[in-house]
Amino acid sequence: MSVFKVKERKTTFLKWLAKIRREHFTPVNCTRVCSRHFLPTDLVISPKGLRLLKKGAVPVLFAWNGYTQPKSRLSVWERRPPPPQTDSPPADPQPVQEEDDVADNMIDHDYCVTAATGAMASELLDDVETLQRRIRELEAQTEKLHLQSRFGLQRIAGSDHQIRFFTRFASYRHFQYFWRLIEPAVTTKMVRITSVRSNPGASSDTTVHHTQTVRFMICSFSIPLKLPPIDEFLLFLMYLSVGLYPQDLAERFGIHRTTVSRIIATWTNFLYELLGKKRLWLPQEVVQANLPPEFAAFPDTQVVLDCTEIYCQTPSDLLLQSEVYSTYKSHSTLKAMIGIAPHGAITFISSLYAGSTSDREIFKQSGIANLLKPDMAIMVDKGFLVDNVAPCKVYRPAFLSKKSQMSATDVLQTQSIARLRIHVERCIRRVKENKLFDRVIPVSVCGNIDSLFSLACMLVNYQHGPLVKAWAALN
Repeated sequence: MSVFKVKERKTTFLKWLAKIRREHFTPVNCTRVCSRHFLPTDLVISPKGLRLLKKGAVPVLFAWNGYTQPKSRLSVWERRPPPPQTDSPPADPQPVQEEDDVADNMIDHDYCVTAATGAMASELLDDVETLQRRIRELEAQTEKLHLQSRFGLQRIAGSDHQIRFFTRFASYRHFQYFWRLIEPAVTTKMVRITSVRSNPGASSDTTVHHTQTVRFMICSFSIPLKLPPIDEFLLFLMYLSVGLYPQDLAERFGIHRTTVSRIIATWTNFLYELLGKKRLWLPQEVVQANLPPEFAAFPDTQVVLDCTEIYCQTPSDLLLQSEVYSTYKSHSTLKAMIGIAPHGAITFISSLYAGSTSDREIFKQSGIANLLKPDMAIMVDKGFLVDNVAPCKVYRPAFLSKKSQMSATDVLQTQSIARLRIHVERCIRRVKENKLFDRVIPVSVCGNIDSLFSLACMLVNYQHGPLVKAWAALN
């Protein structure tokens, strides 16, 4: 004979209690049931000669059922055949022996009593319901913690320092102001990119072009989004401002890398179209009305121009290699011209050109000459030899040329121009604070780099405070 512990039965514990049928019965670690109460088929003999229970076995042989296996109930589709009819007279019914003493049923063990265990089972069911309720509460807490652990605007909204780091906006209030400007267009005019394939190709001129195959669909809120639109905007700004790679962004936001690429492509096209429709070039009377006192010696200045370069991956094509190689940077670069109004706002952004293109050639190809008038003036660096190209006055530092030294007038003018031109260099520094342009641009990004660079320039007008302090003091 073998005995088996009751409390070791994790899955069949309640069934064991129901079969034992003992009132106020609470099993302890030493409570056991002997093998007599199991069917022979529930027992197996181990190689060492021990009798073990099969998985899921339940004791069914007790005094209350005469140590016989209970008959299984018929299903609703089965019918028991009727008993055979006999002509013999019915036998006298045998009197049923009533058991007056409960102790008579305790033939072998003290747990084999004929008493209902409903109270015990009900108590256990209440415990199960309590545990299930607790599980649901913990699952809800886990889901809440998961949402909090996912990176999003709610993680950085309380810190202006983090807002500046991740988005380049001066504060959370600035970020929200800009979001309210674009939010109506996000809900009505956004075109969502579903797949993008870019192939770099050479062109006949010095501008870097790329062919793109783009599939898109109009944004609709019936389409499930992986992230809220404001978090998508944050993701795009982190890609542009912090220079995080798509794989890093995918891990932070808990989405797939392909989804990150689609979000970046969608927001690049959307913001480029939206902000590009806003007029950057200011009328002459607006520029004159906001002229800082620092420009009193050059009151007709309309725009201050300068060129900047960003590194790019060296192309495999030999012709393109020679076009994009910059002798100034000793590297393959892309080059653009940026213009600011005297009070500091960016008012002109050219396309990106190959690094070997001269400042004069970019000035001619950018189309800025069509915006200038004879009564205007531009302020440029020494490399802009555009006197015979620009239809207006040109303020440029004087050249020493063949003279042994500059005149006093030329020295003072050169110092004044250099002091004012520093503002366009500070503005370019703000653009290049976007870490995407702080590294070598790979060929895979070159298809969108023109739009991304223009966006970075346009966003500077919204992200930062006034560039020229003298103008800010007047306003």
